[in-house]
Amino acid sequence: MTLFSNISREAKFLAKQRYILVLLSIAFLLSVFAVWSGISETRSQINTIERLIEKDAIDRASVLAKQKDYGSAAYYSFHLTYSAPSDIAFAAIGQRDISPWKHRIRMLAIEGQIYETDADNPELSFLGRFDFAFLVSVLLPLFVILLLHDLRSAEREAGRYDLLISTSRSKQRLWLSRAIALCSALCIALLVPFIIGALITQAPLTSVGLITLVVIVHLLFWMVLALGVTASKFAAKQSSAQIASVLLSIWLVVTVLIPVGSDFAIDAMVENPNGGEIVLTQREAVNDAWDLPFNTTWGDFLTTHPQWEDKVQMGESFEWKWYYAFQQVGDQKAEILSKAYRTATLTKNTLAERFALMSPPMLTQRLLSSIADTDTNASIKYEQAIREYHKALRHFYYPLMFNEAEFTLETLSGLPQFSHTKSN
Repeated sequence: MTLFSNISREAKFLAKQRYILVLLSIAFLLSVFAVWSGISETRSQINTIERLIEKDAIDRASVLAKQKDYGSAAYYSFHLTYSAPSDIAFAAIGQRDISPWKHRIRMLAIEGQIYETDADNPELSFLGRFDFAFLVSVLLPLFVILLLHDLRSAEREAGRYDLLISTSRSKQRLWLSRAIALCSALCIALLVPFIIGALITQAPLTSVGLITLVVIVHLLFWMVLALGVTASKFAAKQSSAQIASVLLSIWLVVTVLIPVGSDFAIDAMVENPNGGEIVLTQREAVNDAWDLPFNTTWGDFLTTHPQWEDKVQMGESFEWKWYYAFQQVGDQKAEILSKAYRTATLTKNTLAERFALMSPPMLTQRLLSSIADTDTNASIKYEQAIREYHKALRHFYYPLMFNEAEFTLETLSGLPQFSHTKSN
């Protein structure tokens, strides 16, 4: 009898077991809820972005219409920046749940604007919201354990073990067939809602295929682990409850203890400034500039913008070009801390990747977030996009202010527009 025939026979037998149907139904319903929750969240974010884009344009046009010079126009106008979720982000919300994905910025010092919400946004999170990634990485192993922990012991306790072995040509094939039948049913229960969700969001086939592969590999790992434990000499003398306890202990270690322990270890290994320090440094530099001689500010500014050396003369106690110059200097003062923060965040992320090799659930969650473009790298990329856009605003306004160009609304129609290419 072939393995396929064995699996088919076991599937028909297991389909009559009520508790198995109940477990598979629960897994299916949880998957439906996780996918629905993820789609609802990503659609909410998309709708928020679309609404803000429209209101941002209206608000800026209204503000600019009231201004008489370019300095005031730059000061009073806000510009929306955002990071739209990918079409597959519903499967793994990732860092989008704890890191900012929208900012309204002005042409003031940018570092403070980026990091002012840092206190509410930790860099690492080992347990996230209930989404498909959480279901697959954290709860899928529990379903495998519940389905397979008594694969052999239940037959022993029911007195059918010896009969099954004697009537089977290969006892190993028997248990493998039963495990494959159970895990295949579980895989289908989890993946069908996900695939339907991917069709609804029109997610790219490559991303859907990669996530499906990650789910299958993670499920296979726990199936092989459960088969190994239940086939051991230790398990031959233990009850179903004791075998389940061993598997649950393994799950607890790799799903909770290793991620939590690695989080503490990484924090101890990598020192970095927090966002509050960056904001404070930048703001102190800006505030102190009001009491400093003009030449001090211009000296620091011209180290990075020497092309304006012949345009720094001032005939009044306040000029907008000087004001934005010391805003620029404030960013320059905070630049070392800001770079250290980003470097430390990336270092922590690299270390977390290494620790994840000891924790299949942690590795699974990180892989899903990477595929969905909702990981730490995506968050850093959005921050850099904000800086690049802010730089474009400065390049637009500086020539107008330093060259004392005549103010016209037509000129302001050429303001740089923030653009975001949605990743998939």
